[in-house]
Amino acid sequence: MKKHSARVAPLSSYSAQVLTCPISEGEEGSESHAETPGSETSGEATAYQTCANTVLKVLGGLLVVLCISSSWVGTTQVVQLTFKSFSCPFFITWFSTNWNILFFPLYYSGHVATTREKQTPIQKFRECSRLFGEDGMSLRVLLKRTAPFSILWTLTNYLYLLALRKLTATDVSALYCCHKAFVFLLSWIVLKDRFMGVRIVAAIMAITGIVMMAYADGFHGDSFMGVALAVGSASTSALYKVLFKMFLGSANLGEAAHFFSTMGFFNLIFISCVPLILYFTKVEHWGSLSSLPWGYLCGVASLWLVFNILVNVGVVLTYPILISIGTLLSVPGNAAIDVLKHEVIFSVVRLAATCIICLGFLLLLLPEEWDTVTLRFLTTLADKKTEEHGEELTESSVHTRSRSRANGAVSIPMA
Repeated sequence: MKKHSARVAPLSSYSAQVLTCPISEGEEGSESHAETPGSETSGEATAYQTCANTVLKVLGGLLVVLCISSSWVGTTQVVQLTFKSFSCPFFITWFSTNWNILFFPLYYSGHVATTREKQTPIQKFRECSRLFGEDGMSLRVLLKRTAPFSILWTLTNYLYLLALRKLTATDVSALYCCHKAFVFLLSWIVLKDRFMGVRIVAAIMAITGIVMMAYADGFHGDSFMGVALAVGSASTSALYKVLFKMFLGSANLGEAAHFFSTMGFFNLIFISCVPLILYFTKVEHWGSLSSLPWGYLCGVASLWLVFNILVNVGVVLTYPILISIGTLLSVPGNAAIDVLKHEVIFSVVRLAATCIICLGFLLLLLPEEWDTVTLRFLTTLADKKTEEHGEELTESSVHTRSRSRANGAVSIPMA
């Protein structure tokens, strides 16, 4: 099956990558291969071009990181502003998820603007629907493949919004970062991924942070319930990502756009009855449609859509590890807004719990071969120090002999 765009990691955890610039092969290469001046110039130009591309990719990644963090912080803060006049979390979740329908049209517009080989929307849609199998899209496939992920998606976002009604944005965003640890545990148990001791330590740190966060105000009241809701959101998010990897594998940008738009359609068609049920049962009641805070609702939905687009586009444009860091940076971003605008005072226990969770998140970003790479780097460093020390001893010996000759000293061989 041919793919016209680069594959991206599944919507699960992103693995860390080592950022390197190509360098010349060194003295051994120059000795074993006789190169002409023209080939040397060409090789240097290629190396410089590769390094320049890497630098641009990193700089672009940093810009994407800033945009991802800003969009997620903006989503969280606007949700809390919306709750002041419209406290209906499921309606907000349903309304925002409907905006995922726009993902594929936006992707197709970018495809038309950036490629020479033009395809009709139907052709591109059918090509991207191969994510669901060779038979493409059908009602049976929609219900079988899309329904579970759409339900998990809605449940994740709904629990996240419920947690925001009881905790600060900083606490909720920090607790949500635990989903990375849950993804590792589920992947290790279900997908039989490689066991890594450092990630077990990170998972333990995440659990420790959760317990400390719940203990901060005692194991009772709204605080404990908010922690439970945030952890539930992280758990369903992890389950969503592991199941995606298990049943759908990896997806390129077009397939991801198709998948999100399909989930939006499923949400609009099949889940629209839930807000109506909540309305008539007085669980979530609102007045007339004209009285709804449409500005806040559209702001939340647009920021959420931008965040999802940036996460999937960013994996294609830059290094996946930077995308994960962008999500983590939402924690200090929300903390700054909570302190400066809402004048929130964080207890020592909450700060410690947040730092432990964030540190565990960073440990989970280490690549699988991080120990081998680290040992190789330390061995190389030790060898270089040994060589430098040997050279210094040789130079010192030569300098001593030259001084001895200058002073007229004569070395008499022993019989």
